[in-house]
Amino acid sequence: MTQNEASWEALFTERRTPRDLSSRPVEEDVLRRLYDLVKMGPTSGNCTPGRFAFLTTDDAKEPLRPALSAGNVERALSAPVVAIIGHDPMFFEQLPRVGTLPGLRDWFAADVGLSEETAFRNGTLQGGYFILAARMLGLDVLPMSGFDSLMVEERFFREQGWRANFLVALGYPAEDAAPLPERAPRLSFEEACLCL
Repeated sequence: MTQNEASWEALFTERRTPRDLSSRPVEEDVLRRLYDLVKMGPTSGNCTPGRFAFLTTDDAKEPLRPALSAGNVERALSAPVVAIIGHDPMFFEQLPRVGTLPGLRDWFAADVGLSEETAFRNGTLQGGYFILAARMLGLDVLPMSGFDSLMVEERFFREQGWRANFLVALGYPAEDAAPLPERAPRLSFEEACLCL
């Protein structure tokens, strides 16, 4: 196994979703490096609809409290950073600047269903890049979907008109974390894949 293969193996099989995060703050330059990695991942026509809000202080995180499911309150509010992973439904307004094909902006602008589907799909793809890039930078990540997305959008994205997809608690690994249980089972290749 090459060093590169070992790194990818570690990224997918050794890194786990933590129960605890260190209280050590995540520096803004790390968050900037994280976004700089995420933005380089491919999206359809380079549409890049992903949008990210980093809540880095207790005051910034507190408005999340009523939007969180009971099981996520402590995890989110105690994390050094909570990232709201979202997307911009009006992403196509940026296509004249970032798009790879002429006429893409008008094509998406004329079809609301297509633009909403594209924004959600590619924003979710960028959210996956976000998780992997954070792990590559030495951060632990705790993705969360138990929250009221409309409340989050109203409290954090009203001015931008962005949509919330999922949350990620970010932080450095806790030194005194309890051992994690056995990894949950996954489906086999035969159960989850078709070769046609």
